[in-house]
Amino acid sequence: MAWRIGIDIGGTFTDVALVDEATGRLGIAKVLTTPADFGQGVIDGITRGLHENAIDAPDVALLSHATTVVTNALLEKKGARAGFVATRGFRDILELRRSSRPDLYDLFQDGPGVLVPRRHRFEITERIDAQGQVVTALAEDELPPLIAAIKAAGLQTVAVSFLFSFLNDAHERRVGEALRAALPDVGVFLSCEVLPEIREFERASTTAVCAYVGPLLAGYLDRLSQATAALGLPALHVMGSSGGVFDIAEGLRMPAMAVESGPAAGVIAASLAGRQLDRPNLISFDMGGTTAKASVIVGGEVAVTAEYEVGGAANAKRWMHGTGHPIRVPVIDLAEVSAGGGSIAWVDPGGALKVGPHSAGAAPGPAAYGAGGTRPTVTDADVILGHLDRDALLGGALQIDLPAAERALATVADPFGLSVPDIAARIVEVVNSNMAQALRIVSVERGLDPQEFSLIAFGGAGPVHAVALAEELQIPEVIIPPAPGAFSALGLVATDLKRDYARTLYADLGKVEAGRVADAFAAMEAAGTAMLEAAQVPTERRVLLRQADVRYRRQAYELTLPVAEGAVTRATLDALAAAFHARHEQTYGHANPAEAVQLVNLRLTAVGKLPDLTLAQRHEPGSERLRTREVWFPAAGFVATPVHWRNGLRPGSVLQGPAVIEAFDSTTVVLPGWQARIDEMGYIRLTRT
Repeated sequence: MAWRIGIDIGGTFTDVALVDEATGRLGIAKVLTTPADFGQGVIDGITRGLHENAIDAPDVALLSHATTVVTNALLEKKGARAGFVATRGFRDILELRRSSRPDLYDLFQDGPGVLVPRRHRFEITERIDAQGQVVTALAEDELPPLIAAIKAAGLQTVAVSFLFSFLNDAHERRVGEALRAALPDVGVFLSCEVLPEIREFERASTTAVCAYVGPLLAGYLDRLSQATAALGLPALHVMGSSGGVFDIAEGLRMPAMAVESGPAAGVIAASLAGRQLDRPNLISFDMGGTTAKASVIVGGEVAVTAEYEVGGAANAKRWMHGTGHPIRVPVIDLAEVSAGGGSIAWVDPGGALKVGPHSAGAAPGPAAYGAGGTRPTVTDADVILGHLDRDALLGGALQIDLPAAERALATVADPFGLSVPDIAARIVEVVNSNMAQALRIVSVERGLDPQEFSLIAFGGAGPVHAVALAEELQIPEVIIPPAPGAFSALGLVATDLKRDYARTLYADLGKVEAGRVADAFAAMEAAGTAMLEAAQVPTERRVLLRQADVRYRRQAYELTLPVAEGAVTRATLDALAAAFHARHEQTYGHANPAEAVQLVNLRLTAVGKLPDLTLAQRHEPGSERLRTREVWFPAAGFVATPVHWRNGLRPGSVLQGPAVIEAFDSTTVVLPGWQARIDEMGYIRLTRT
C-alpha cells in the first residue's frame, strides 16, 4: 500500500490530505495553523493524519507541501539582509522600475518599497552590449573591495544582475565565482542562473526576490525536512506556482517558484476534477480563512501567466500593476481578494460596512471559535445565520461559542441600529459582492461568459457561499468536490513533478538558423533531464514540453505558443510563425501574415508524470444523519431547513433546496430554487431547478 500526503497551510487551518494510490481511499486531517512556527502545525497535522488513518511512515510514497513562506516574507518585509551588484551606473534599477503606477492620477502616492536599500547596492565596471559582445572588460581589481564591502555590511545574500547577461553571462559568472569563493556563508544568486531572459528590470527584480527570501525559505524547509525525516517519511517536495512539485534543492535554486504555491495546488486539483467529470470549462473558487481565489480552466487547460507582482498593495493582486515586486516565473493566473471566513467586518469613517482586508487568522480566530476572538468575522455571520452549525464544527471537534459570535457582531450592528441577524446578513452580502468581483475578473473581464462554465468551489468556506455567487453570475452549475475543505492539499498529491526553464533567443523567426534554436532547447533539455534523474523519475514518465514567446516586430508583448516535438527544422519554425498569426487573430481580432515574426524567448517544462489518482467521496452506510435547524436565506429569511451528513448520502440522492449538507471539513448551503445531486463518485452537483 502506497500513500501520498499533501499539506497546505491556510490562514486559519493547516490541511493534510492522505490518499491511497491503489484504492483512492481518502483521509483528511485539519489542525489550527500555528503562525509563530508554521512547521509545528504541519507536523501536528501529519501526525494526526497518520494516526487517524492507521498509516505507517514507510507506506508513504510522496510528501508534498504548499508553503506561504515566500509570500509572507515579501508582504511583511521580513526577508534576508540582501545586497545587489549591478553594472556600473545601474544600481538603481530596482528603484527606477518601469513607468506603470497603481493610481495614474495620484501625484502624491508613495512608490513601492525596495527590497535592497541603496547602501547595500553595489556597482562594478563591466559592459556587454545588446548583441552579447564585450564593450568594457570586467574590472578584476574591483572585486576585492566589493567583497570587503559585502562582508562589512554583514549581508546574508547577494543578487548579481548585469546588463545583457542573458546573452553573455561571462562577467556575471566570474563575479559569482569570486563571491562564492571568498564568502562561502553568503548566498549568491546570479540572474543568468535565475532568469536568463530579456527585460532588465524584471530580471533584476526576480533575482533580488530570490536573494531576499532565499535564507528564510532554506531555514524553514531545512527544519521541516528534519522533522519529517524523524517521522520516517520520504523526502519533502514543494508545490510550485505554475502547478507542479519539485524537490527542495530545486526550490532553493529558484525560491521565487514557491510564490502562490497553495492557491496553485487548488487549481490543479480543480483541473483533475474537471477531467474526471468531463467538465473542461471550469471557474475554480477557493475561499479559505483569509482570502478567496479564483482562476479559470478553459478546454482543460489551466491559465498560466509569466508576469506576476508579489508583496504590494491589495494583497498583491496581479492586476494591480506597479504595487509590488515583479517576478518572471510561470504562475497560475489567479484573482485574489481579501475575503475569507476570518475576514473582519468593520465600519469605515463614512459609515459604510466593510469586510476585510484584515483577518482574525488562526489566533485568535473568529469569535465563534471560542479562542479569544472578539472582532466580527464572516464565520461569525455564517454561524448566526445557520449556514454553519451553531454547536460544533469539524465533526464535533471544534465547539462553537454562539454568545461570543453574537457579542462580536453586535459591535457593528449597533452603529446601524440593526439586529445581530440583520447585520450578519449584510456582512454575507458584502463579502459575496467582493468575491463575485474576483470571479468576474477571471471570466467576464477576459472575454469569457460565466454561463458557459461550471463553478467548482472548495476551501473551508467556499461551498457555503458558492451557490449565492453562481446566482449572481448566472453560472448554471456548481460542483462541490470530495474533501473541499482540504482540496488544495489534494492538489499537492494529484500533480506531477515540474520545473520550468527559459532562455532568450532574440531573432527574426524567418531568418534564424534552426540549429541555434535546437541548441538552446538542447541545453534546457539537458538541465530538465538532470533534474528528473535526480528526482529518480523513470524514463517512461519523463515529458519535456517546448514553447516559444513570439511577437510582431516592434511589439512590446509576446504570445507563448507550443513548439512541435522532434528535430527543430525550418519547417518547425515556419509552423510556429503560422500558429502565431492564428493565435494573434484569435486573441486580438487581427493578424498581419505579411509582417515579420520575432522570436524572443524559448521555454521548456520538464515534467515527471506521477500515476493518476481518482478523487472520490466514499459513501459510508450507517452514517446517515438528518436533522433540522433555522437557516437564513435572502428571499425568505429564517426557514426550517433539513441538514444532511454528506458521507451518509448515497450516490444518486437528490436534495431540493433549501438544504444544508455538512461534512467534517466543510458545509454546503443549497439555496431555494436549486437542487443537489450526489453523483457516482460522490461529487455534489448543484443546478437550478
